[in-house]
Amino acid sequence: MLSPEDILKQYWGHDQFRIPQREIIRAVLEGKDVLALLPTGGGKSVCFQVPGIILDGITLVISPLIALMQDQVQQLKSRGVQALSVHAGMSRQEIDIALDNCVYGKIKFLYLSPERLKTEIFLARFRKMNVSLVAIDEAHCISQWGYDFRPPYLEIGALREIKPEVPYLALTATATKKVQDDIIDKAGLKDPIVFKKSFARENISFVVRKTENKEKKLLEILRNVPGTAIVYVRSRKATVELSKWLERQKIQAIFYHAGLTHTDRMSRQEEWIANKTRVMVATNAFGMGIDKSDVRVVIHMDLPENLESYYQEAGRAGRDGKRSYAALVFHEVDVTGLRSKVQQSHPSVDYLKKIYQALANFFQLAMGSSEGESYDFDLEEFCSRFNLRSAAAFAALKKLEEEGLIQLSETFYRPSRIHIHKDKAHLYEFQVANEKYDPLIKSLLRIYGAELFSDFISISESTIGKSLKIPGKDVQILLDQLSKIQLLSYEQASDKPQVTFLLPRQDANHLPLNQVRLNERRDLAVKKTEAMVYFAQQTLRCRMQVVLEYFDEISYNECGMCDVCIDKKKKNNHDSFRDYEQQVLRLLSQKPMSVDELETSVNPHDHHLFIEVVREMVDQGVIKYDEYWVLRKA
Repeated sequence: MLSPEDILKQYWGHDQFRIPQREIIRAVLEGKDVLALLPTGGGKSVCFQVPGIILDGITLVISPLIALMQDQVQQLKSRGVQALSVHAGMSRQEIDIALDNCVYGKIKFLYLSPERLKTEIFLARFRKMNVSLVAIDEAHCISQWGYDFRPPYLEIGALREIKPEVPYLALTATATKKVQDDIIDKAGLKDPIVFKKSFARENISFVVRKTENKEKKLLEILRNVPGTAIVYVRSRKATVELSKWLERQKIQAIFYHAGLTHTDRMSRQEEWIANKTRVMVATNAFGMGIDKSDVRVVIHMDLPENLESYYQEAGRAGRDGKRSYAALVFHEVDVTGLRSKVQQSHPSVDYLKKIYQALANFFQLAMGSSEGESYDFDLEEFCSRFNLRSAAAFAALKKLEEEGLIQLSETFYRPSRIHIHKDKAHLYEFQVANEKYDPLIKSLLRIYGAELFSDFISISESTIGKSLKIPGKDVQILLDQLSKIQLLSYEQASDKPQVTFLLPRQDANHLPLNQVRLNERRDLAVKKTEAMVYFAQQTLRCRMQVVLEYFDEISYNECGMCDVCIDKKKKNNHDSFRDYEQQVLRLLSQKPMSVDELETSVNPHDHHLFIEVVREMVDQGVIKYDEYWVLRKA
């Protein structure tokens, strides 16, 4: 049997694991339950993918993020590992075939969205599967004390009763002690080994800037920190406006939000990853699963709702271990706005009933129907038809999701898919009798192979069209015709948000809402907001210490590089500060130099204080960067 190191080298091309990946994998292979807390970029997926390849059987991966599921399935397939996903937006037939392949085929990984856990179609197949491991990604979603509670995650415990011998691996990037205890309890973990990597990021400088002019401060940060950047804003409109403003300031920028088409999102993402554009201005729809290690600065232009999401997004900086920055830029009015937003995010029960009824009317659903059904959903059209404010309606929809009534999937791309119903003999008979379709069928078989008979396969109409020398639109027409006569199933690509009804359509006046939990969630959200506000407003304590304390990790060591620590150093090391200034001026008088060259020449005792000296000198116009990020005297 291959060792974990062999698997890592063969499939990922790496020679060694990060700490504590190897220890987690060893515990899983020994059949033990594990709870692993690894910060953003800590390599959580490797911890279940490596043992999943080694173990005899299938690994079930439970994840709430459809786009991330699709991405990981595609990556595994590209490495020659059989994997598939089952999630909202798939037809019953698609799900049926996929789960059959997990029972009778050679599938090694099944990615499942949590709302599918309690469906009979899944549970019946789960009993027949040879399951070697259950991995729970984003495990904080199982805890009502977490920031992203998902009631369907509570069904995970029921799986243990069906297959009590299967080991469980729960993974998350952010969880307080209370959330950790809740994960262990709700997931039914048995005497789990807990691996907790420190939340401290020794290479990230956390900086908070309170200002009257946020755009000016943003420009100052980007002009002081060379390299790739992510700028997070709250609204889609702001991504467009701010990226255009940065372009006018001669800074390459592009915007990203969930409302863009899949093609646009992918092209922008690839352009940024390839360093063709320096700054990505985005909503929090961007970043999850993005493999880019050289992000030098992550800037938040609005106060996030809680420290968990802020720390996760800020942690996308500096994954290569090099010095990086997480900057939070805010105005005092942002605090009032955030507190108001949190209140709006927890609407009354009467408003929830109103939105649910409007949703049922929007899709014209009969009472008791539509369990597990998904529908394309346009929020603006919905709000326009029922005269609703979009922000308030969206908050209510997210709360209905939190209560396990619906699932709201913001835009994700699902490629066109087909599955041939007939066996090869019947298909050949059809081709002989229907010459019109023969070239298309031959092309399908040549491009996509025998898997078309056993599974739904993603296809490209344009690729098929090129092989037949006809437009992709004509391919769609032909496939539609074959679908209508039930030779095959054909589902066209979708790039729209969807609403899935997790329960049969309810009587809006008698929704199964947990009033006690709703009140607890509101109080918890307020508490988390105040923790975020405290982090931003306080100027006396090391910011990393504040973050670590929030996650129940007490540290008596100051980071030495956040804005609070640097301010203390400036007051206590006035002579060193001035000495560094003089050395920088002397060196730049001789020749232009990069920051790294300057730092090597000065060889400062305190590297973080030295970088602050350079930053202030640039701010004051004493020195300046040129277009190649080389420093010169002004």
